Amino acid sequence: MRQMPEYQLQLARELRQRQTESEALMWECLRGKRLAGAKFRRQRPLGRYIADFCCDSARLVVEIDGGIHSVEDQKEYDAIRYDVLKAWKYTLIRIRAEEVTSDLFSVLARIAAALTKM
Repeated sequence: MRQMPEYQLQLARELRQRQTESEALMWECLRGKRLAGAKFRRQRPLGRYIADFCCDSARLVVEIDGGIHSVEDQKEYDAIRYDVLKAWKYTLIRIRAEEVTSDLFSVLARIAAALTKM
C-alpha cells in the first residue's frame, strides 16, 4: 500500500478533530456501518484530495458543503476534484451543510439509494 505524505496524514487528523456540526451529525449516522451496513471513513485521503466521507467498497464519496463552496474559485476547484474522482470510478454526492441539519432523513435516504446502485 502506498504511504501518504506526512502533511496529508496530519491534515486529515486535524480535519477530524475540528469537524463542523454538520459533519459531526453525519458521522454519527455513518460510523460503525450504521447506514445500510456500509463502512464509511471520514476525512479519507484520496490522492491529493481528502474526502469528507468515503465508502471504499461502494466507491462512494459524500461531501458536506458549507458556504465556501459557493465562491467561484472553490467551484472551479470542486469541478476539477469531481472529474478526478470520477476518473477513479468514484461517485460523488454533494450535500449542503444546511440539508444535514434541517432534513437529515432525506440526506440519509439519498446516500442509501446511492449505495444500493453500486
